[in-house]
Amino acid sequence: MLPTNNNFIDTDETVSEVPTKTFFIDFINNKIVGTVDGIEAVKQAVFLILNTERYENMVYNWDYGFESQDLIGMPIGYVYPELKRRIEEALTQDDRIESVEDFNFEKNGTIVTVTFTVTTNQGAFETETEVNI
Repeated sequence: MLPTNNNFIDTDETVSEVPTKTFFIDFINNKIVGTVDGIEAVKQAVFLILNTERYENMVYNWDYGFESQDLIGMPIGYVYPELKRRIEEALTQDDRIESVEDFNFEKNGTIVTVTFTVTTNQGAFETETEVNI
């Protein structure tokens, strides 16, 4: 027999924020040292996303990573707006990241340094990445 009274459904449920705690990677000493949470966890995620070539590793979802290899040899007028688009697309796949803005580009030989601001649900921070073109 099926219940006819729907009082067993609790409609006062609240959704709490999922913690962002993850392992802290010490890139200088190549060790995992404890854990990190909050904006520091997002900073680490941004670093990892921008340093993982998209579509190259089968262990990652195809939405994870940043495409940069096909920019080598392209004209700078194409590279700057394409870098902006690709960085925004790569980072906003993370639900914690709300926007990526204030892009600045600096070219030195074949290296383009991109500085930008990442706005998250934890706060905002400025970061940079280098791309070989």
